[in-house]
Formats: sequence, C-alpha cells, structure tokens
Amino acid sequence: MSAMKDRLTDSLYGLGWATVKKLPEPVAAGLGRRIADTAWKRRGKSVLRLESNLARVVPDATPARLAELSQAGMRSYMRYWMESFRLPTWAKERVDNGFDIKDVHYLKDGLASGRGVILALPHLANWDLAGVWVTRSLGVPFTTVAERLKPETLYDRFVAYRESLGMEVLPHTGGSAFGTLARRLRAGGLICLVADRDLSASGIEVDFFGETARMPAGPAMLAQQTGALLLPVTLWYDETPVMKGRIHPPVDVPESGTRAEKTSVMTQALADAFATGIADHPEDWHMLQRLWLKDLEERVPLDEGRAPRDEERPLGDERAPLREGRAPLGEERQP
Repeated sequence: MSAMKDRLTDSLYGLGWATVKKLPEPVAAGLGRRIADTAWKRRGKSVLRLESNLARVVPDATPARLAELSQAGMRSYMRYWMESFRLPTWAKERVDNGFDIKDVHYLKDGLASGRGVILALPHLANWDLAGVWVTRSLGVPFTTVAERLKPETLYDRFVAYRESLGMEVLPHTGGSAFGTLARRLRAGGLICLVADRDLSASGIEVDFFGETARMPAGPAMLAQQTGALLLPVTLWYDETPVMKGRIHPPVDVPESGTRAEKTSVMTQALADAFATGIADHPEDWHMLQRLWLKDLEERVPLDEGRAPRDEERPLGDERAPLREGRAPLGEERQP
C-alpha cells in the first residue's frame, strides 16, 4: 500500500509539471484558485492548522477574518505551486518582470565583498521564483539543501527541477551538507535556506508572535564559522502577477558571548525579521504545519553521546513537499 501511494504521489507531481506548464498563464492561475477554494471548503487538517497559526499572527482577528485569511492563504499556496510547475518555461524577461525586490544592495554588496552570503527565508510566497531571479536575473548561482524524502523518485524529480533552474542542491544524507555549505561561503559564494521551521531536535527556541517556537541554528552557525553575511529575506504577493520582496539589514555576529549564546541571539534576530514580513502579509505565509512548541508533540531527546541523525542537524528547511505538507490538498504532516 505504501509503495502504491508513493507511486501515485510521484505520478501526480509528474502530471502537474507535464500539464500545468503547458497551460496559458491565466488558465493555470484560475485552476490554482479553484483547487485552493475546494481545499479550503473541505476544512481539512491543513486548513485548520493554517487558521490556528494565523490566529497567533493576527490575534485580534474575528473567526470570519481568520476564515478570509485562510482562504487567501490557500490561494497563495496554490499560486506557489502553479508558478513552480511553470517556472522552467519562463524566459528571463518573464522572471525579471515577475519579481520586484527592495534593498537588493545588501546582497550585491555582500557578494562583491567576497565574504559569502547566507539568505534566510520564511515560508512566504514563492521561494523558487526568488531563487530563479537570483540565478537568471543576477546571474549568481547558489547552493541549498534538500532532505532525501520518500518516494525517492519524487525527491529526484525535485532535485532535477531545482538544478535545472540553476541551483546546486545538496542532500541532507550523510551529514556533509554543513561542511559543503561552509566551503561555498568561504569561497565567496551564496547559499539560501528556508529557516522559519525547525525539523530537528536541536533547534533554537525563539519568541515568535509572543510564544515559543523553535527555528534552525544552521544560518547563524554558518555565519559564525565562515564570516559570511547573514541576510533575512521576506516575500509577498500583491494584486498583480508580480511577487515582491525585501532583503533586511544584516544579522551581525554578537561581539561577546559563547557560541551557543551568539547563535541564540542571531536566530532570534532572524525570527524578528521573519515576523515583520509575516505580520505584514499573513495570507502569504504557507505554514500548514505545527510550529509553536505548545502545538508540537513531545519529541524524544537525543541519547547522550549519540551523534545527531541527518534529520536532526541544524540546517534550514527547504520546502520539500512531503515533509513540509507542501503536497497540494495534502494532510498535515507531523514534524
């Protein structure tokens, strides 16, 4: 039964890439809205979890307002998928005209300095589109990390897709990703990590909209070890086909404190930047999973002296569709 489900999942994604990218853009956009509205009306676990998360972001929202936001959120979520299925067909001009980002000088100046740059993003709008803009419009390659998920064929499909867009994708398997990312940064390169949700047992506790959440330590640790510039990025959609974004001021390494203390301070600074963008555009935050510690099931702590498993290593989350609940209309995945 599991093998059959895996084959079905892979087939559905394959159908999406093969079919949606051939549709005229207005047709694909309309299809995405219809799928989103159908999912929203079903009131499944993912929609209810999205509303629960949004209730923390917009604490004074009425039930009607939360329902309105969750419907807009599902439409934004499906817009991500429709765009992602079609990105391989977009010409450079379409990419240039499809993304407008503020304060890009932080990124350009950081790369020009030769010190390496880490872009850390939350699950806002379309990470893949921002990545394509970096590789095609700026002409800058970058490296990211993908967990090796089941089915293996779907993982391979996503890696091939992102590599076709100019991204270097490192597998989590084997524990070598952190070292490779550090080498890329020391060589003056660029890495990008989606970093608002910890998938490990070793994340950093942060205050996030007034409650405790856990976020990955990887971005802060890499910045400390390599001297790279750490830049938070937030994205959002508006009423036009253009996605917008902002590169926030650098998160500096504190001058004093232990490594753990510095990592905590820096990760909190990332969380604060993410919260600013999410509060301004809550409907574009695609968090359909449990995030705050109050909502998470208890996890078994690491055995004393045992090396962390690959999934417990402190790297960012990268929008893998199954582990993150990114499967369209999928049920919520437990962390």
